[in-house]
Amino acid sequence: MSFPQTAFNPAVRALTAPPIPTVQAWATNYGGHAGPLIDLSQAVPGYPPHPSLLKDIATLAHDRTLAGYGDIEGEPALRAAFAHYTSMQLGTSLEANNVQITSGCNQAFVVSMLTLAGRGDRVLLTNPCFFNNEAALAMLGLEPRFVTCAPENGFIPKPEDVARAIDNDDIRVVALVSPNNPTGAVYPRETLADIQRICLERGVWLVIDETYADFIGGNNAPRHDLLTTSEWENNTVLLYSFSKVYCTPGLRVGAITGGADVIVETTKVMDNLQICAPRHAQSALANALPALGDWRQGNSHEIEQRAEAFRSTIATCAGWKIMAVGAYFAYVKHPFSDTPSMDVAAHMAQDAGVLCLPGMFFGEDQDNYLRIAFANADVGEIAELGNRLKRLTATR
Repeated sequence: MSFPQTAFNPAVRALTAPPIPTVQAWATNYGGHAGPLIDLSQAVPGYPPHPSLLKDIATLAHDRTLAGYGDIEGEPALRAAFAHYTSMQLGTSLEANNVQITSGCNQAFVVSMLTLAGRGDRVLLTNPCFFNNEAALAMLGLEPRFVTCAPENGFIPKPEDVARAIDNDDIRVVALVSPNNPTGAVYPRETLADIQRICLERGVWLVIDETYADFIGGNNAPRHDLLTTSEWENNTVLLYSFSKVYCTPGLRVGAITGGADVIVETTKVMDNLQICAPRHAQSALANALPALGDWRQGNSHEIEQRAEAFRSTIATCAGWKIMAVGAYFAYVKHPFSDTPSMDVAAHMAQDAGVLCLPGMFFGEDQDNYLRIAFANADVGEIAELGNRLKRLTATR
């Protein structure tokens, strides 16, 4: 039986098909002639979870008490452990009541938007932006607006542009991603501080997705000072994912960090979405947070090495240029300026056995770019990527 188009929610009907499966389907047309498929499309850790974490998950699977409902806010042990971890990372003092555990960071974004904005409110995203965020706003009846991040500025938003957009478009929430998806750009502390100040002055919420924050290299200084300002609890919300750093995307665990009053409100939303995130996974991660510090640091160093290998490799590929890189992703300008990025990415999959995402998925005027999740590949695969790009360029 078929249904008329009017039978569906028009906000959902208007969305495009999920981008990742669309790109991964191209692999079925690859015959293997260039070698094994190199999948740089979805951000999936290119190494396994720590054995102790897997063992914990297996053991906890037999705990009957965890098969029942848990606290809507999350398991107390994980909330406390994450509050302490974030406090140490950012030089602040958080408590468990500053944390809401969610089923992944996509859900954290939806919960935070439902908590902070109402139907018809406007939310400022960047262009380019993470496509799931834009789609979530459309489904929620929120209106996305965009601040353009220029390639000559490393795809980092300028505070004055954010201020102008807030004033012109009556913005309710500014939603950023740093380290960024798709570009990989890590927003400087000063930039984030300026944007927070602008939001405070205008009574606007600032939400920052920090899914890839654990992979920021450099010194041990806090990545920003946003949670040390006196008014942060009434202005700033951080989103987090345990998926990447612990190599557990299938466990679906994320977090919202905010003022205690914010968490009271997110609990209302979470109760109507899922009640509680998976409890076995929460308990295992509560143990992993304090125990696996050296392992996390080692993974961060490994990703830095992959980033450096990627820089070196692309430098040898004529016509290809890295526009931004960091944490997990690189935003690369391809040499086929007269070809839509969708076609370029499809040809890369079918002719070179390389999967990556076309820039057009991430916003307007992004057709010259590709998002490459270099962290998925080891150093050897990254070197092979260079060989394939060179052959692809030579034959087109």
